[in-house]
Amino acid sequence: MKNELILILDFGGQYNQLIARRVRECNVYSEVVPFDISIEKIKEKNPKGIIFTGGPASVFADDSPKCDSEIFNLGVPILGICYGMQLMTVTLGGEVEKASKREYGVTNVNIDNNSLLFKGFNSTNNFLMSHTDFVKAVPDGFKNIASTPSCLNSGMENKEKNFYGIQFHPEVVHSENGINVIKNFLFEVCKCTGDWEISSFAKEKIKSLKEKIGDKKALCALSGGVDSSVAAVLLHKAIGKNLTCIFVDHGLLRKNEGDEVEKVFRDQFDINLIRVNCKDRFLSKLAGVTDPEEKRKIIGEEFIRVFEEEAKKIGTVDYLVQGTIYPDVIESGLRKIFCNKKPS
Repeated sequence: MKNELILILDFGGQYNQLIARRVRECNVYSEVVPFDISIEKIKEKNPKGIIFTGGPASVFADDSPKCDSEIFNLGVPILGICYGMQLMTVTLGGEVEKASKREYGVTNVNIDNNSLLFKGFNSTNNFLMSHTDFVKAVPDGFKNIASTPSCLNSGMENKEKNFYGIQFHPEVVHSENGINVIKNFLFEVCKCTGDWEISSFAKEKIKSLKEKIGDKKALCALSGGVDSSVAAVLLHKAIGKNLTCIFVDHGLLRKNEGDEVEKVFRDQFDINLIRVNCKDRFLSKLAGVTDPEEKRKIIGEEFIRVFEEEAKKIGTVDYLVQGTIYPDVIESGLRKIFCNKKPS
């Protein structure tokens, strides 16, 4: 049975992965997707709710990130956080203005605890604010549910359509009871049941890999980092000795970490491991290079070359394994408009 899903539209904010984590901590599965995901893909995913994240852009900018407005016609509950609230406002006919001064830091917020979003709350609560623009007028059909002296519309709701917007960030630890705002959205608004846990997710992935690969052989490039290490362990649990890992030890890990990686994968997991010690090769390529981006490209290029050389010695394999951590997958798909802009 497929788990309930909360879809998180990424508008480039610095806390986006934290939002996803908070949702999962509530035993609800979440996925972070680019802000311009198509309506068709959203329908395919069939989310129980959608969260718009914060972001560094201003809704006034011509190149500001915007989602398809049809998303508001799907009948799915939506929570807009910071920039997400402002985007919801202008899309649905409200007004956003630039504030005379930026509101930043933990702020005492007056809240309407008759709202489902603030169920069980006192009439005031401390939340982290971080914004320059603010909602001057909420859209038709919405009502104000939170305010501060500097930001009169710090929260809004359209109860009939299950649309909610908050100017503050409930996902950070600085926000008192912030996790309860998220819980209320999940369980009071979206009516989630909390049917997901990370251990089940791992079991499902291992089962899926086992069914797909069968008795064929796979080769994994191992760097010792989280991404490739997790991928290697999952594959090993799925296909056992049919997996071979090539550990490219470039000498750039912490002291003795290369030995630790080898010990863990050989002794603890009993994985077929080929360790390639090529510290001198990498350091000679990096000698005299000071630009961080140039260093990154050199390391990546040389890693691939070493891996290719060692792979040729093994012979034919059926699958090549690549592990990429979730934030890298998301960030590689984001547009360049997020570069060189201040967070909000």
